[in-house]
Amino acid sequence: MSSASLPIQYVAHWRGGAEVQNGEVVHEVLACLSVNGLQVAEMMCSPAKLDQLALGFLYNEGIITQLADVATLHISESHCIEVWLNKPFDAPKRLIVTAGCGGGTTFTDPESQRAPLQSDLTVYAGQLAERMKELQWGAETYRQARGIHTAGLANAERLLLQVEDIGRHNCLDRLQGAAMQAGIATPGLILFTSGRISSEMIHKAWRLGVPLVCSRTSPTQISVGLAQAWGICVVGYLRQDRMRVYTHPQRVLAGGYHELGERVGGA
Repeated sequence: MSSASLPIQYVAHWRGGAEVQNGEVVHEVLACLSVNGLQVAEMMCSPAKLDQLALGFLYNEGIITQLADVATLHISESHCIEVWLNKPFDAPKRLIVTAGCGGGTTFTDPESQRAPLQSDLTVYAGQLAERMKELQWGAETYRQARGIHTAGLANAERLLLQVEDIGRHNCLDRLQGAAMQAGIATPGLILFTSGRISSEMIHKAWRLGVPLVCSRTSPTQISVGLAQAWGICVVGYLRQDRMRVYTHPQRVLAGGYHELGERVGGA
């Protein structure tokens, strides 16, 4: 199995001098995905656990709806993912390449009309801060090499799944694939991401069925509009003591920080 990072030597400079040091750099590959013998996508991505990425991508594009739709999945040494389905497949005629890191690819127009998600989920601001801190602690490749995104699915009490990839769009596909493999139902959960929330990220969040999306950074204007229409609460600039709630603010309840402080302080 390919590693998410590779060893490297570099020259570190500082005011007092310079020296050669050992470190890690993020591993990036071009992966191709074929379905029933037809190539459907090429993705720049991290090479680890490509089965998760493929399954999530196929689900998010509506090509599969469950693991049982997949007859076989094979990954070659050259990072080609060959999937054969238990049903006929017609390659989509329209391919949309979205902007942003990782070159997100989708067959569905992210601005198309969708039914709003129905959820009574509410969570305290302090719980969101704690889950984001768990996400940062769990970003193993980031700690080793930097230069990689992370995303996770959680409920109010704990982080359930976490993935890493060079592309933030890829992370959401990986989450869907990992959830399918683990038998975890994603609707009603909370999505955490280290990357910017674009329109394509909101599209994938809607496919996951998550009514709350949290990021360390910002949303775009289109993603805010789509989230408002699709019943998704967007939280940006999530830190330990502050955040910005852009849509459906009723989902985030004030407070909860005293509980967070007690748990973190006692850890």
